[in-house]
Amino acid sequence: MRNQLMGMLEARKEEMIQIRRYLHEHPELSFKEEKTAQYIADFYKGKDVEVKRNVGNGNGLIVTIQGGKPGKTIALRADFDALPIAEETDVPFKSKNEGIMHACGHDAHTAYLLVLADCLIQLKSSLAGTINIIHQHAEEAPPGGAKSIVESDVLDDVDHIFGIHIFPTHPAGFVGYHSGFSLAGRSFFKLGIQGVGGHGSSPHLANDAIVAASYFVTAVQTVISRRLNPFDHGVITIGSFDGKGTFNVIKDRVELEGDVRYMTVETQQLLANEIHRIVKGIEAEFDVQCDLSYIADYPPLYNDPEVTSDVVASLKSMDDPDIQEVGEYPMLSGSEDFAYYLEKIPGCFFFIGCKPKGVENAYFNHHPKFDIDEECLLVAAKSVGQVVCSYYGLE
Repeated sequence: MRNQLMGMLEARKEEMIQIRRYLHEHPELSFKEEKTAQYIADFYKGKDVEVKRNVGNGNGLIVTIQGGKPGKTIALRADFDALPIAEETDVPFKSKNEGIMHACGHDAHTAYLLVLADCLIQLKSSLAGTINIIHQHAEEAPPGGAKSIVESDVLDDVDHIFGIHIFPTHPAGFVGYHSGFSLAGRSFFKLGIQGVGGHGSSPHLANDAIVAASYFVTAVQTVISRRLNPFDHGVITIGSFDGKGTFNVIKDRVELEGDVRYMTVETQQLLANEIHRIVKGIEAEFDVQCDLSYIADYPPLYNDPEVTSDVVASLKSMDDPDIQEVGEYPMLSGSEDFAYYLEKIPGCFFFIGCKPKGVENAYFNHHPKFDIDEECLLVAAKSVGQVVCSYYGLE
């Protein structure tokens, strides 16, 4: 079956590319992917599978492929939302939806998984178990789609879960892995600082919110430099400082927004505690009132070491010209809501190279000029197909 599956995928490589290009032309934002969800549902029409729609808190779909014999249940996931980015590439299938772009590769994720799923449907009589295909909405926008899908209990019977992400750090043909904590968790905060406004000539009669907010910006960086273990990883970024006013008027209120990244649950809690502590100190030192909204968006992504080891062994055993290298990938400070699945279900989330040919320094995901080598679609399909075959002992 393994050779049969790989041959089927090779024969449908062009179909994957065409699906990816169609999706790239018609991107939709998180929680608004109605037409994309319909496109996915239409793909499965007439096929011998169960399709659940509107799973979780949006447009998610779960397609159940029931094997010919009883056995374990696995899940394969691909996301399908796009980003609020104006595309700047010159590809002929450029986005037709102004200000929206598939700048993270979710079009490629969906394209490869649709074709792989269809091939597995055709071969399902040889499967001793069940495969759930998760077409997930809203990966890009918190609270994301994964958390709600997990909380809906539709995956309670899943034994293991697998997913991939394309990155242009390596050429097509490269498959990367990392065991244990692999991608950062992310929190988001908004801080309002309320002081007393006044005239620039009489600061003693006012209480300057900008000064207090500036101290917060400086102080919060000491959490990373002086509170975090040097062997741990964390980042705090102030991305918005809204203090615009008039040059000779002391602002009474400033609002800030920040991004927090961490690699472990313990670091997540430490950074949250320290930021709250600093806010209390700012209130006391500057006699201002602070309102802090602190939200943990996505947890750190943890690849089960045993499952990852099995995935790596399987991929390295492939004698396939399309899979040219299987190598260890560094931890990434980006975040992924696939982490919610891995909190509940042991699994592995690995990486597929997609650097365009002839490019030395490719534009990274989320850039308006992000582009891929579409050879990565077949690499993704074969890699995940190989993992499925190995999991079920199919030769």
